[in-house]
Amino acid sequence: MKTKAATFIIMLVFWTIMSGMFDPFHFSLGILCCLLVAFYSSDLLFPDQGKPWFKELIGMVCYLPYLLWQIVLANLQVTYIVLHPRMLEKIDPHLFRFETSLKRPISKVAMAQSITLTPGTITVNIHENQIAVYALTREAAASLPGEMERQVAKALEIE
Repeated sequence: MKTKAATFIIMLVFWTIMSGMFDPFHFSLGILCCLLVAFYSSDLLFPDQGKPWFKELIGMVCYLPYLLWQIVLANLQVTYIVLHPRMLEKIDPHLFRFETSLKRPISKVAMAQSITLTPGTITVNIHENQIAVYALTREAAASLPGEMERQVAKALEIE
């Protein structure tokens, strides 16, 4: 029951921030949707009910500022490439794979989603401990897994 309540609260806060709709009609629809999502999928956010889910929640909250900063930096890098007079020389798209040391499925998914959220990189596949990423430049590819993997591990690889 705690996991459903926590999922509902997280979803409602996120929905409120993202929607910007505060009139009674839209807010009641938001509450209804968040209740349905929490009821049917709270085990996706908190899969192991015996473990302390609160530590994972705090870990993700602490991880979000790092992720947002990485998104800003990647946006600036992609903007530089796009506006550069020799853009075609700067772009070197390719697909590469790397082994991750992350053990938990939620950690691997968080890593993959973080990579996709940063402009210039897209996670194509996760298979066991191998993540395939499409990168716009070699510099973007060289930075993975690196610090992002360490930050995800610190946030979610809780024992």
